[in-house]
Amino acid sequence: MALFGRPRPAVLALTAAAALVASLLTGGGTSQAATTGPCDIYASGGTPCVAAHSTTRALYGAYNGSLYQVRRSSDNATLNIGLLSAGGYVNSAPQDSFCAGTYCVISVIYDQSGRGNHLTQAPPGGFSGPAAGGYDNLAPATMAPIMVGGHKAYGVFVSPGTGYRNNATNGIAKGDQPEGMYAIFDGTHYNAGCCFDYGNAETNSRDNGNGTMEAIYFGNIKAWGYGTGNGPWIMADLENGLFSGVNAGYNANDPSISHRFLTAIVKGEPNHWSIRGGNAQSGSLSTFYNGVRPNVAGYNPMKKEGAIILGIGGDNSVSAAGTFYEGVMTSGYPSDATENSVQANITAAGYATAARVGPANGSVVSLRATTACCTTRYISHSGATTLTSVVTSSSSATDKANATWIVRAGLANSACVSFESRNTSGSYLRHQNYQLYLHANDGSLLFANDATFCPTTGVNGQGISLQSYNFSNRDLRHYNNSLYIASYGGSNTFDATALWGDDSSWVVTSPWTP
Repeated sequence: MALFGRPRPAVLALTAAAALVASLLTGGGTSQAATTGPCDIYASGGTPCVAAHSTTRALYGAYNGSLYQVRRSSDNATLNIGLLSAGGYVNSAPQDSFCAGTYCVISVIYDQSGRGNHLTQAPPGGFSGPAAGGYDNLAPATMAPIMVGGHKAYGVFVSPGTGYRNNATNGIAKGDQPEGMYAIFDGTHYNAGCCFDYGNAETNSRDNGNGTMEAIYFGNIKAWGYGTGNGPWIMADLENGLFSGVNAGYNANDPSISHRFLTAIVKGEPNHWSIRGGNAQSGSLSTFYNGVRPNVAGYNPMKKEGAIILGIGGDNSVSAAGTFYEGVMTSGYPSDATENSVQANITAAGYATAARVGPANGSVVSLRATTACCTTRYISHSGATTLTSVVTSSSSATDKANATWIVRAGLANSACVSFESRNTSGSYLRHQNYQLYLHANDGSLLFANDATFCPTTGVNGQGISLQSYNFSNRDLRHYNNSLYIASYGGSNTFDATALWGDDSSWVVTSPWTP
């Protein structure tokens, strides 16, 4: 889909990764099937997987290879992340060790189907991404922690500017050929930017006209199509149209749906397609549309090109937000019965939220720097200006109050946090042009995004680090006593790698003003 609303430019300098595909899938053999995976179910139904991507678990009972690769910024070293056992869950412990004390991104999401349809850093197309050479950003490796089957795992957290792609695929449907696809998303993480997609797209990263895409879309954009309520909706991105049913624009049968873990399905064959969805933690699928192709010229027959995208539109539109955990694409149009069995497999996998790192909502805290020079300094404000200030027991009551914060559920996403000033009710820490300020909440979506931070374990092992919700490759960092959202090794002075771990780690302390 074409771009709807450009994000402010980010500056993370990531190198191009599109040629990483060959020879990276080490340990990719198979063994005796430990269980039945979604792709085994699809194969039994006569519609085998031709692409299978997951950062959380094996999608075949016999799969025992790598799920994804992480790359750390400190030395550009990479590590493939595999499974605890064949057909089982991700083994995330090596990632935690490998990425300790530095910043890691997910550089490759491996295809488990054996066809080599791996996803890597999306190249520029109709629109350019914010990384070096016009490429898109890569997702932070630790931004979306969850549990699956009782084991720690990480999703693919897409903020505007992030995207993955494969323009040279094997076996993906083309033209009017039939196909199916499902994805598991975080149903609470979305926006109205174009376009958080997973599925079939153009092979030149450009808008090649109506019907050249067939991908799952998730979000609450209303520029092309929408359903009941305020969204978000599962829709089909068919290029130059997000469709919620047979009509352009509104279709009453496509409901707003926002399960924390969401199963989203789109499938299509000659002059027939369907949208289905459900709760990935329990229950069955519902069908939101099942019928002929849209009553708009250019979509019958379809002209699919067979690339695979994640987190972006077909022309590399990069304004979207969302989180991906697993998804597949099939050869052939799966039956509802097959998909119902896949849904049962998904609900049995045991997706669950992880305990959040950091302070509880409603608590009153102060945030102390951990850099050796500055361990008596706290995040504080003076009017709208934010900074780190020395605060001690002998400090004035005003200085103590300025360094005290009320933890609120994230204004943009309740899984994260926002910090309201203790002595300026209704005003929050927020970033603007990468610098931190204290501003009154104006109720806008932009403010909510700018004022939301996602806590992770402190980069230097102390306290917490706070990743920007809408610029997920940036952490809250102090530099020369000022506060920024900084990108490790980026182009700004405050992105310097020296003292990165210490400057971006914060100890949560008792409040200076209870």
